[in-house]
Amino acid sequence: MIQIDFQYLRDELRHDLENKDATKALIVLSHMEQLEKSQQRIILLELSRADADFVLPLLVAFSSRHPKIYQSQAMLRGLLISKAIDYPDLLLKSLCAPETENKIECVEIAGEMRLEKAVPYLVEMLMSAEDPELLKAIIDTLGLIGVSDSISVISDFLYVDNRELVVAAVRALGKIAAPSAMFRLAERVGGDHDLDKVILEVFSEVQDNTALKKLSETIASHHAHIRSLAKKLLVRIGRKSVPYVIENLRSDDVDLQINSLNVLGDIGDVSAAAPIRKLLQSEVKNANARFAAYEALSFMPAIQGAYVLAGGLTDPVEHVRIAAARAVDRNYNDVLSVGLRNMVRFKNEVSDRIVDTIILAQADKIFLDLLDEAVFQETAIEVLSRVHADVSDHYVALLKSRGYRELAEKILPEEAREARKPRACAVDDSRMILSLYKNTLHELGVEPVVFEFPASAIEWLGKEKPDIVFTDLNMPEITGIELTRRVRKIYSEKELPIIMVTTQSDAQDHEAAKAAGVSSILFKPFDKAALKRCLDKFCPPQTS
Repeated sequence: MIQIDFQYLRDELRHDLENKDATKALIVLSHMEQLEKSQQRIILLELSRADADFVLPLLVAFSSRHPKIYQSQAMLRGLLISKAIDYPDLLLKSLCAPETENKIECVEIAGEMRLEKAVPYLVEMLMSAEDPELLKAIIDTLGLIGVSDSISVISDFLYVDNRELVVAAVRALGKIAAPSAMFRLAERVGGDHDLDKVILEVFSEVQDNTALKKLSETIASHHAHIRSLAKKLLVRIGRKSVPYVIENLRSDDVDLQINSLNVLGDIGDVSAAAPIRKLLQSEVKNANARFAAYEALSFMPAIQGAYVLAGGLTDPVEHVRIAAARAVDRNYNDVLSVGLRNMVRFKNEVSDRIVDTIILAQADKIFLDLLDEAVFQETAIEVLSRVHADVSDHYVALLKSRGYRELAEKILPEEAREARKPRACAVDDSRMILSLYKNTLHELGVEPVVFEFPASAIEWLGKEKPDIVFTDLNMPEITGIELTRRVRKIYSEKELPIIMVTTQSDAQDHEAAKAAGVSSILFKPFDKAALKRCLDKFCPPQTS
């Protein structure tokens, strides 16, 4: 290593600073790494005493010509920032000067300083610069400064053919966070999965009125992956998003109502109970919407006016009845107890249906409360002797734990039932729907294998091959369409039929499902007959 004469170096720097000789001063600074820490501090002191109008552009030039040394010497950058803070006009002069070699450094320092005076110059540079790295630095800095005047020019970069600049523009608009910035981002949503994710994440971070409104409106997107992400983010935000999601219940768009009810249920805030109850009292015609409403209420703390939930137990659609039973069980009280006892006291088609629903929903509070009613007890034993073993085992254990051992022994054990061979895999993020699959498929002579999480289903399907797969469309993390794409890498359509089950009526979703390899689409609410038609068509019984 060459021995450095520090005193000579110091004297040379003093001379260069006094005479404003940038060329020689840069040579001196290029030896900074070879100096001891104490010597580096002395050099820094000499620089700090010199005229700012010379030192500031000198350090900017050094950052360009000796970037490695500049980056390793944090004190040099610290001095440059200090000079820029004391003399912001000098920074702006370097920013605009054609001879400035490292405009990116000037731009970034302006951002760190939140220098609003730099905005007009930065906007002008943004419209004329061509270097992608400089453009990105300007966009990032305008975002940090956060002046609304730059929204329009930044928004233009949402549509350029450079991914890094587009993402930078999204994040910059998110930092500015003005309503007009959120509107520009909302206009960009759609068609680009990765970019949509970034934009929706920005909405969830900003959380102002416009961002939350746009995020809640995004639940109505025609793209399944956008809907799923929007729902996930709203749930993550929690209570703050509830008023915006409630507004969606006023819409005539049934799919939007359903997805909004799903979000409200997942958040579980009791403030949503009254609007949901009001929706039910308006005699909702769509069964999927009624199901979603009851399911949402089943996730909420005790609510006033819970007696209205009992009406759902007589709904003509099994899905809805099960959801209502869960909601009733969650909010069970003396008023509901009296009402339900009157409904099951006399054996008829309605009471049979109610008992069947209570059991399939595994509504234990209701079950135990009504057990002293003779008609309920008799019907319950009949139902428990034909349902899936998981359900009957649950109630056998429950009865024994509560001292009803004699009653538990009346339930027909699994080994006494007919063996079932075909297997159907069912994937849905609703446990109620999975319970329905389990029991309905069991009754149809098919062994159900159910998954609440799509990733687990995909892992299982990599090792096992059922006779048919039923998958929900709208699921968090992995949609039914994405699940189908992944499964099709393992099994062809001929090898394994996949049925997409959905409440969505959007043609775009259906086209995407078909393109992914879905064999057929089944609309919710499905019943036993609908599942049987699918089984008969895609995996008919084998004849020996």
